[in-house]
Amino acid sequence: MEPITADRLTILPANEATAEDLGAVFGVADYPFKCQCQRFKTGGPDWNPLPREARVEALREQTACGQPSAPRTSGLVAYLDGEPVGWCAVEPRPAYPMMPRGRLQLAARGEDANDDGVWAVTCFVTRKGYRRRGITYALAAASVPFARERGARALEAYPMITHPGVEITWGELHVGSRQVFDDAGFTEVAHPTPRRVIMRLDFVT
Repeated sequence: MEPITADRLTILPANEATAEDLGAVFGVADYPFKCQCQRFKTGGPDWNPLPREARVEALREQTACGQPSAPRTSGLVAYLDGEPVGWCAVEPRPAYPMMPRGRLQLAARGEDANDDGVWAVTCFVTRKGYRRRGITYALAAASVPFARERGARALEAYPMITHPGVEITWGELHVGSRQVFDDAGFTEVAHPTPRRVIMRLDFVT
């Protein structure tokens, strides 16, 4: 299928989306439906102590969906011709208490786990039928002004390394690929595992 270029998408803070929009993106099956972007909040989809209905409600509360005047939200929603097609989670890094500490390498990098001036892009969801068409690239790019305009000093991501011809399951790639963040202007600052890097963009103050 043909790529979807960024100029064809409208990307909005998630509080300007509706609960129905979020539901359409997360679908009714697969990993996103089970997790509801709660893996790094309260645990993963299979060991999360919350039932799925509670995860759905938690996501709605975190996004403040349907509340355009809400003071904060937890991500972005992408639209193509009025249809919700993608999600990107982006918040201050302390909002993700279940993020594996080894993945962040905070001590090795001299980072404070409670520093809410550092934001993080932690998850992408592309609606079934629109995957592998470039929506993740547009969402990653949109996360930069979104975080900066809300006071972030820096924005981080923890993507996977991909190689041509080497398959990575969709569930693993929910954090994005290194190329996605390269294209958005991020720089690699650490390499915690053979397949994962830490990408960062520091904003000039």
